[in-house]
Amino acid sequence: MSLHSVGISNFTCPVRIPEKGGGVQQTVATINLLAQVPRKRIESCVSVMTELLDEYLPEIHSGVFPELLAKVRGRLQAEDARIEMRFPYFIAKKAPVTGTLSLMEYQCTFTADSETETEPRLTVVVPVTTLCPCSKEISREGAHNQRAEVTLTIRPLTMIWLEDLIALVEACGSSEIYALLKRPDEKFVTEQAYAQPMFVEDVVRKVAQRAMARPDIAWFSVGVESFESIHKHSAYAFVDSRDLPPPATV
Repeated sequence: MSLHSVGISNFTCPVRIPEKGGGVQQTVATINLLAQVPRKRIESCVSVMTELLDEYLPEIHSGVFPELLAKVRGRLQAEDARIEMRFPYFIAKKAPVTGTLSLMEYQCTFTADSETETEPRLTVVVPVTTLCPCSKEISREGAHNQRAEVTLTIRPLTMIWLEDLIALVEACGSSEIYALLKRPDEKFVTEQAYAQPMFVEDVVRKVAQRAMARPDIAWFSVGVESFESIHKHSAYAFVDSRDLPPPATV
């Protein structure tokens, strides 16, 4: 029986991720590394992959993926290889009124395979606030709002900073989310969300429009899950850029 791919899963290790501001962020990543390996090499694949990952620690980032995957293919005589690296990424963020500084955590993923020579796919999971337009429309006072998660995956044509992708998404909700807020900040974000009611569909459309406007993004998908505050279920919307009409040309 032939197997499609074998490898290692949930390999946890320290990594250092380059920051847009010129620094380097130390974080902990979970890596999945798989390859389509001939039957005669399957017994050695786990040890070979672990040794290769150890060679690059802690400098495993998207820039070394092509070299790493080429070594996996060479040592295991594999037809192809694929890597997925998930990690929390932290950004210092100021509250909108008081400027109070706190760290926001964003879940990010780099994915690459040896068959493509393009930049690795990037995924960011960004929390935002959504305020229900229907609730605002039918209520005399207030409207229900909730935290939502936006998952944006892109195939870039050149390097794109995680900070830029996160900022793109955060601008598309009813309001941004912060790790720490003082009373004046709470007032601001509450009123901002009330002034910008959005369904999950609205958030998806807005993120898609901004992604389509970037010439450095070849493909993207975006999904939004709103953890409803007055319903047991979540609300969800998704779009793949391959299903969208091309942007109009002037």
